[in-house]
Amino acid sequence: MTASFNPGQAKQRIRLQAKSVTRNAIGEEVVSWTDVVTNTADHALWAEAWPLKGREFFAAQQTRYAADVRFRIRWRADVVREQRVLWRDEPYDIVMLTDVGAGRHTLEILAINGLRNGL
Repeated sequence: MTASFNPGQAKQRIRLQAKSVTRNAIGEEVVSWTDVVTNTADHALWAEAWPLKGREFFAAQQTRYAADVRFRIRWRADVVREQRVLWRDEPYDIVMLTDVGAGRHTLEILAINGLRNGL
């Protein structure tokens, strides 16, 4: 694994999605997900992806995060933990974001399979 994003190693397509909640006619919440990236034909980004062995734990500022997969993409300022990653038609909840090397060149996304904050 390299220290920064290497476009030549980015062989996976991922989609970043934002959750929106509306109410139906009888007042029930309806959750939907919309693609954050819309300037590509498939609304996806190139990413490096590493499934982690078992569930790995990472510590940051006194908090422990469990993760199933690590993604690296070119830096984007619009990625937030409330979004999800769709990879291989499976949703991944974002648990931690890291600016690798603090240079705003590479964004590392630690994610867990399934969702905590929506359907």
